[in-house]
This record gives sequence, C-alpha cells and structure tokens, in this order.
Amino acid sequence: MNMVRSNAEEMVKKVMARFVDKEVIPVAGELDASGVFPREHFDKLARMGVLGIRYPVKAGGSGGTTTQFCIAMQELARGLMSLAAMTAMQCLMGTNGLYLYGTKQMHEDYLKPALRGEKIGAFQLTEPEAGGDLGSVRTLARKVSDGWVINGMKTWSTSGPYGDFHTVLCQTDPEKGLKGLMFFFIPSDTPGFAASKKFETLGTRNSALSEIYFNDCHVPDAFMLGELGRGLDVLLTILAEIRIMTASLALGLHRAAMDASIRYAKERIAFGKPIGKYQLIQSKIADMAVNLEAGSLMVEKVTRLIDRKVSCLNEATMAKYFTTESACSACDQATRIFGAYAYSMEYEVQRYYRDNRFLLYGGGTHEVLQTTIARQYLR
Repeated sequence: MNMVRSNAEEMVKKVMARFVDKEVIPVAGELDASGVFPREHFDKLARMGVLGIRYPVKAGGSGGTTTQFCIAMQELARGLMSLAAMTAMQCLMGTNGLYLYGTKQMHEDYLKPALRGEKIGAFQLTEPEAGGDLGSVRTLARKVSDGWVINGMKTWSTSGPYGDFHTVLCQTDPEKGLKGLMFFFIPSDTPGFAASKKFETLGTRNSALSEIYFNDCHVPDAFMLGELGRGLDVLLTILAEIRIMTASLALGLHRAAMDASIRYAKERIAFGKPIGKYQLIQSKIADMAVNLEAGSLMVEKVTRLIDRKVSCLNEATMAKYFTTESACSACDQATRIFGAYAYSMEYEVQRYYRDNRFLLYGGGTHEVLQTTIARQYLR
C-alpha cells in the first residue's frame, strides 16, 4: 500500500497546521474556559472548505477524500479538541445520512447550507439504556398515513442544542429488534422537538452535549433515510469512518501532549540540568513517540482502504482502540512530566488530560471494541 502522501494531502496538512498554529492555539485556553460554541472559528473552517471536505463538489463539498478529512481532524485536535469534535460531527455523522439518502430538495435546504456552515447537523444514536446495545433503542417511529410520528429521547448528543437538523436512530417495530431500526431526518423546528440545556462536562467544554426529546414529532416519508428496516446497515456504512475519525482526533491530542512535554522537558531545570536529560523522562517521551508513530500508520492504512472502498471495519476498530488508549496514556504522562504545574489551569496539559476522556466513548467503548476485535479471531 502506498503510504506516501499526495500533494493534495500535504497541502491539507499545511493549510490546517497554519490555521491551528495562528488562530486556534493562541486562544484555545480562553475558548475552553468560556465553554461557548467557537462560532468564529467554525465559520472560518466552513469558508476554507473543511466542512465539506468528504463530499463531492456537485453536492456542495470540496471533493476530498477520507484520508484528507482525517489529516484535517488530526491538526484541529492538536489545537482544540472541542472544535475538532464539532467539526468532525458536521463533516461526517451530522450530514452523511442526508447526503446519501436525502432528496434533492433536502440537499438544497439543508446539506449545502450545512457544508457552508450556515446550518448545523447532529447525530442521535445513544439513549440512557442504549449505547453500544442498539437492540435496546426505545425511540419509536410509528407509521401513519402521511409519514411517521416519533416519540422518545436521546442523550449525549454532540451539537444537540445547536443543531438545525438531526439524524435520529429509531425503532420502527420492537418485535423485529435490530431489523426494526431506521434512521430519520428531523429538523429542529419540527413541532414536538426539544433539546435540554448543554451538559456541564469535564472536557471538550466548547462542544455542546445534551439530551434530545421527541414528542409526537411528525415527519414525511421522504425524511426516512434509507430502506425500511435497514437502519443498522446505514450505520455500518460509516462505522469504520466514525472510528477512524475518532482515532484521528486521538492522534492530534497525542501530538499536542507530546509536543508540550518535549518543550517543557528541555526548559525545566532540576538538580542542575534540564529534566529531559534524565532517563525516566526520556522513557516517557520515547513511549509517546513510538505509540504516535504506530497509531499514525494504523490510521493512514485504514483511511486509504476506505478511499479504495475496501471493507476495513476491524482494522478501524483496532486503530480506534489503540490510538485513543495511547492518547490517554500520553496525556497522563504529560501531567507527570509537568509535575505540580500540570495541576494549574494556566498550563495546557490539564486541558489535554480532561479532553482525552471524550475519546473513550464515541464510536464504541473500549470494552465493546475489545470484544469486537477478539470475536474476529475466535470465530
């Protein structure tokens, strides 16, 4: 497999790195402390074409690839995980079902404005008793003569309070279990739709998470995304991308923690010399570097397989598991290198330490991922 980046891929990395270095990192601490939606930066990313990077030009996108998308997300996560998470939601889960299954009118009214940053899309999968266990989804879509009526609730919805439209997993027939699952498109101005206030969270404080409620929400048949009873198949079409996107966010955060650790290890003097001269500090940096390199190779392999339309869900699952665990370890080790200064909100490593927990849940918990990976070898 060709692992050498193309000119287009190098350009994406260069442009995104410049944006992050000049416009994100200098204000990342202030943004995190404010907890507000970084609208100015989100709009700039839209003007740069990042929100539509995965979609063809004819659909209003930038005509890029999954590899380019993941390169962009790595750089954004290096700057501010909150901004990267909301951008990734817009680029992938929040708009993908609309792109694949929406009508031309839905594309004009919602997709193209979303790729321009004028509307925000959200994705509703998780329920209080249905995270990895999709068979326990209780949000019910009931067929009526002129469409569907939806009742239920979702939780941990990224961009939920800000979303202008939502892709929602519903159960159409509880007796059918997984075969009754179906995704529906629901604009937030639909009567009966409501969102809770933003959750107060440990990390990713600019990324709005909330509960979403559906009380007799009526949608037309055209808002059913895909064939009836094929909701699980719809999810599986992008599950590898969801997991490799999360892995890409992990790589960016890992890089940020490692870079900060290296800078500090060169500057901090203890017992007459920089702490980077001590073997125990060197071992931490070495582990960070090795894991980052291994994770980068795993992610690049998967994105290139996806671009070639090769099935690679197991590889994506392994990449998500490895990179997010490695990122959490790197952020933890960074706080140890910084010592007591990591306990101060003035140093960025405390933000990395808080934000890394976000990575453990999206795309499947690590307990679920480990079970999934093992099953591939124990069949």
